[in-house]
Formats: sequence, structure tokens, C-alpha cells
Amino acid sequence: MVVAADTVQMDPKGLDRVEALFQEQIQQGIHPGSALAVYRHGKPVLDLFGGEADADAGLPVSSDTMFILYSSTKPLAAACIHILWERGQLGWDDPVAEYWPGFAKKGKGDVTIRHVLTHQGGFPETPPELTWDKWQDWDKVVQAMEEIKPDYPAGKVLAYHPRNFGWVIGELVARIDGRPFRQFLREEVTGRLDMKDTYVGLPAELESRVSKEHTTDDCDHPFQVSMYNKPEVHQAVHPAGGGIATARDIARFYAMMEGGGSLDGVKIFAPETVAEVTSLQVEGMDLTNERRTKRSLGFSLGDPRMGSSATEDVRTFGHGGAGTSVGWADPDSGLAMAYITNGYREDGSNYPRLAAMSQAVRDACR
Repeated sequence: MVVAADTVQMDPKGLDRVEALFQEQIQQGIHPGSALAVYRHGKPVLDLFGGEADADAGLPVSSDTMFILYSSTKPLAAACIHILWERGQLGWDDPVAEYWPGFAKKGKGDVTIRHVLTHQGGFPETPPELTWDKWQDWDKVVQAMEEIKPDYPAGKVLAYHPRNFGWVIGELVARIDGRPFRQFLREEVTGRLDMKDTYVGLPAELESRVSKEHTTDDCDHPFQVSMYNKPEVHQAVHPAGGGIATARDIARFYAMMEGGGSLDGVKIFAPETVAEVTSLQVEGMDLTNERRTKRSLGFSLGDPRMGSSATEDVRTFGHGGAGTSVGWADPDSGLAMAYITNGYREDGSNYPRLAAMSQAVRDACR
């Protein structure tokens, strides 16, 4: 426990149950290791870590172990666009090609920034030529995004863009602001929030601190797990799914969002911007994930991984990472949390373990 439970209206016994569940999931072999961080009303409540960072080598998770975020990275990328919007440097309904003329190729001239943020751009599939070993070459990434041909008309179909989302956002940030995405993220978001252990494009010298991803008993994606264990993937700038961080850093980001854009005296957004970017934009069947989805401008809303009350309304916002993690904020309860595991599970068992942890945190509120 980081602060006295009473100071943030949390039940100490409820927090003990959260910690017991955290240890229980590791002991049951649901994943080898994990980290959980919780804030309430802008104050850190829990900072837990445990299990093995590398089960094969027997290396334990430590306080500074970093985890692969997968798509829990997306809100960090979206935040960069949100900052530029707040500064009046773009509009949601501006065509991407207004700032990046080459993007208009292959019939993408009508794709807007809003379409990209809400996964309605119409080009969800990663180009086959953009294999993992090319992700470090940003020029190749840009060329691939220019040459991709849409599967659907812009704005007509909700279909999750697992990787293209981030590459388009990253190039937009660079073209509008002038700074490369990685520099902008560090200088405008992570650096200002003291998120010292968050990277999109990991420095090579920090590789030893990254937890290994592990397949689990129900994992149907062993190639993806193997791919995301490669240093080349860690070091690539992959703003949709290549982030690497600690749970305490991601919880800190969500605590800032829950606080209306500010945390510990640092203002990232105006409260009006937070309200704007977390409001419902689209709801329907996602053709990529084959499930009903609610989305704002870069966040998932009403996600069952965020606890039962999250499914009842759209006030809770956040994002999950494939098979492993979830982060969210709930302005009604004042909660913000991040739970990151290193065991890749399919939805049938991943959603329940993340939802159970989110619900246990909710249940600890007074």
C-alpha cells in the first residue's frame, strides 16, 4: 500500500483482497508474472509486482521490470494528437492527407483524423510487406501506409486497426509538430508526468529490464509472442502496440486523465479536452474483433476488462493490450489503474482475469 487507505476512501481489507487475488493469479499459473498499480483521486494506492519476468531463466519480476504493452500503447499515441488538437493545430475532421499528401494514394483522401482515432479509416490490416524486421525503418513504414489500399470506405465500417492506427498517428504528429513521435511523446507526455520507464522505441541498453512474454495453456498466437520478444521489435517505434512500460507509469497516465488532465501540479490537458476525447464517438460490431465495441477518440469505452460497472455506461475509458493487460480511468469513482501480465492468453481466459482484478479494485472503494 502506497498511501493510507483512509486518505483516499479505500477499504484496507478490500485492498488486501486485491493483493491476495494478485498473488493467487500468479500461483495458479494464469501468468508467470505481473504488475498492478492503482490510483484514487490522484494519489497512488497500490504498487504491486511479483512472479517471474522470465520463467525459463527463473528471473523474478522486480520493481523496475518493464512489460510489453501491446495495444495498451494506443492511448499514449492518441494523447499526442489530443495535445495538438487542444493547441488548435488540427481538427478531428481534417483529412490526414491535408498534412500528409502522400497518404491520399489508393483512395485514402477522405480518411480523417477522427476516422483513424475511432478505427473507421477502412485500412485495418497490416501490409504483408511490413514484417517485424522492417518496423525500425520509419521510411518503409511511411511508404507502406501511403501505398495501402483500403478494404472499406472511410467512416463507414468499424474495424480495429491493430498496427496501422499508430503508424499513421506517429507520422501525423511528426508532420504537424516537426518533432519525431518518440521525441514528442517524451517531451510532452511521459517526461512531464515523470513516467521514467515508458518507451515507444526502447533504448537498446534497457533491454535486460524487459519482461519476457510467455505463451500460456490456451495461447493460439505463439508466433506473435515470439515476435514481441525480439529486441528489434522493442526498439522499433510502433505507437499502436510497441510500448514498453511499468504498471505504475501507465496508472499514472490514467490518474492524470481521471484528474481532468492534471496530476501533481502538471497540466497535460484542459478538463474540456479530456471530456472531448473520452466521449462516445461510435458504437457497433467491430469487424476485426467480431464483437460489439464502443470507442471514443483513442480510447475503448464500456470494456468488460475494466470491471462490471464499466459495461453499464461509457464513463470508464481506457484500453487493453492483446492477451495481457488493461489500463483505465473512472471519473465517477476517482479510480485509475493498470494491470500488466506477461502471460499471453486468449480472450476466453484473458478477459475474466483482467475483469476480476479491475472489479476487486472497484470493490475496495468506500
